[in-house]
Amino acid sequence: MKCRGIRGATTVDANTKECIYASTKALLREMIKANDIDKDDMASIIFTATEDLNAAFPAKAAREMGISNIPLLCSREIDVPNSLQSCLRILILFNTNRKPDEIKHIYLKGAADLRSNDNDCIKATEE
Repeated sequence: MKCRGIRGATTVDANTKECIYASTKALLREMIKANDIDKDDMASIIFTATEDLNAAFPAKAAREMGISNIPLLCSREIDVPNSLQSCLRILILFNTNRKPDEIKHIYLKGAADLRSNDNDCIKATEE
């Protein structure tokens, strides 16, 4: 069994705790569902947010979903000029026998444009 990563991103409607939690939960649910992940197979989850999203820790939303007993880490995304703002990214590390090309990466709302050329990504403009 190997440890593999699933990446995902979404945009957040406003810098409020409620919006950050709602966007985090929606993205996590979609990442878990699309990849049929058992919570016991998760090794860790890393969350990043752009500088303008500082009203809440996305990891708290994961804890509210019952994701416990695994390390969660929040960090700030690099503030690259002219990059997508109000963007939340998630990297789930999980144990699996799947090959890299069997993993579905998820990009929702405004973040769908980040991976417009990737064939291994699921992109949706609405949540």
